[in-house]
Amino acid sequence: MNFLKSLETSASGLSVQRKRMDIIASNLANIETTRTDKGGPYRRKMVVMRTKEMDQDFNEMFNSSVKGVQIDEIVEDQAPFKRVYNPSHPDADSDGYLSKPNVDLIVETTNMLMARRAFEANIAAIKATRQMVIKALEIGR
Repeated sequence: MNFLKSLETSASGLSVQRKRMDIIASNLANIETTRTDKGGPYRRKMVVMRTKEMDQDFNEMFNSSVKGVQIDEIVEDQAPFKRVYNPSHPDADSDGYLSKPNVDLIVETTNMLMARRAFEANIAAIKATRQMVIKALEIGR
């Protein structure tokens, strides 16, 4: 077994989940942002992930298909903005409605918990691989 490939796979998961947490934090930070450089309210961002092919020689040698993960792209959620009646706000339209970001606190909190659990699972896999390496070295003594 190639322990480095296991570590590389888990490391790719750690990297992607960290970036996912960054995007979620950005969404939460902008939950009330009604004016951006593009004009209009902040649009929620989402991470699109895809599998990452690992070393081809390793896959052929062990007749396996070890895959990691990588970020394919970061996209903006096209869901409609929330409209709130607030005629005194400077960004309200002529009818008195304010467009607020399409960020939902519950959805972002749930996504944050899922990213955290995935991050923890990758750490557990790295620790297990480390223990296997230590045991293999002890056998060789």
